[in-house]
Amino acid sequence: MPALAHPQRLLLVTGLSGAGKSTVLRTLEDVGWEVVDNLPLSLLNHLLATPPGSGGGEQRPLAIGLDTRTRGFDAERIVRQVKKLASDDRYPVELLYLDCAGTELLRRYSETRRRHPLAPDRPATDGIAEERELMAPLRRWADHVIDTTDTDSNALRQAIRTRFAGGGDIPHLSVVSFGFARSVPRNADLVFDMRFLRNPHWDEALRPLTGTDAAVRDYVAADEAYDSALAKIEDLLVTLLPRYRAEGKSYVTVAFGCTGGRHRSVHVAERVAARLREAGFSPTVEHRDLALPPRDQLEGGGETEMAARGRAAELSKVSE
Repeated sequence: MPALAHPQRLLLVTGLSGAGKSTVLRTLEDVGWEVVDNLPLSLLNHLLATPPGSGGGEQRPLAIGLDTRTRGFDAERIVRQVKKLASDDRYPVELLYLDCAGTELLRRYSETRRRHPLAPDRPATDGIAEERELMAPLRRWADHVIDTTDTDSNALRQAIRTRFAGGGDIPHLSVVSFGFARSVPRNADLVFDMRFLRNPHWDEALRPLTGTDAAVRDYVAADEAYDSALAKIEDLLVTLLPRYRAEGKSYVTVAFGCTGGRHRSVHVAERVAARLREAGFSPTVEHRDLALPPRDQLEGGGETEMAARGRAAELSKVSE
């Protein structure tokens, strides 16, 4: 095998079968990465041992896909050799792990009628459980973990572009609003519960509106705890985010939740994102549940918000 030019950045892409590795590799290729999938581990050794700058070719970031189908796959061995290599500052090696809940993986296999690679003659549940155990060392050591349970292909592609298309040492910052009725975002680093604020849902004139409407913003901001609580949250984020940068974290997701994900969390996410921009950050904003139908069975029908919270908590437990 000829010597290759040392890449500007080396990313190992791995995770559970069906969690989205192919989508990630295609997206990385689209944004300028060189991509190699299922390289035999014997050749991986040779590639990682290539001295920096040898080969004289174009130095592009390199992504290598690895999973249990890779010949000679051994998670512990991969961790050992990459840790050894990463101890040399000349080698910018990172590991991206794609995770997914077993129930969702089972649904995907059922829809596509594919057989799990580790259980061709057994139920897919057996293969999923076996693979999760085999992959555990890589999951523990990963620099980046993306859980795709609640993520479609478009959202996954956008997440990969955001994390890996650019450069620099500034973390990519995402501010997300969500409803606890549909569970907490799995990829959130920081989660703030906005259900202590007055709820516009109980005002019939405000119920059809969202947190992007001025009437809802004014209603939420009139809560006596609003100013002091939001000021403390914003100060905390301005303090923490540079620390994430110093620790080399490349992606930070801050999530704000309320019961339905349409009023309080939406407004607060917009306000906090604006304050972070004033502080010199460049957050993107996503309202996860804003376009979805309201969960009236959780916030309406005469049910108190306390009961709604209890039911949302139960739903969250079931989904985990």
